[in-house]
Amino acid sequence: MIVVLGGLLGAIVGSTIARRRKGNRADILQYGVVYAMAFAVIGLFITLIIHRAAA
Repeated sequence: MIVVLGGLLGAIVGSTIARRRKGNRADILQYGVVYAMAFAVIGLFITLIIHRAAA
């Protein structure tokens, strides 16, 4: 669940950054995808740490 939320948050953050920098549609999409992947990976590591600590 943390991975999905991280991905959504990353897409929103990335798209917002690209819009503030006056990017075109392709820039907004690229930033959104890259930030979504990065935040999802961070969410994955957080999930693994939580599961390891609980066991």
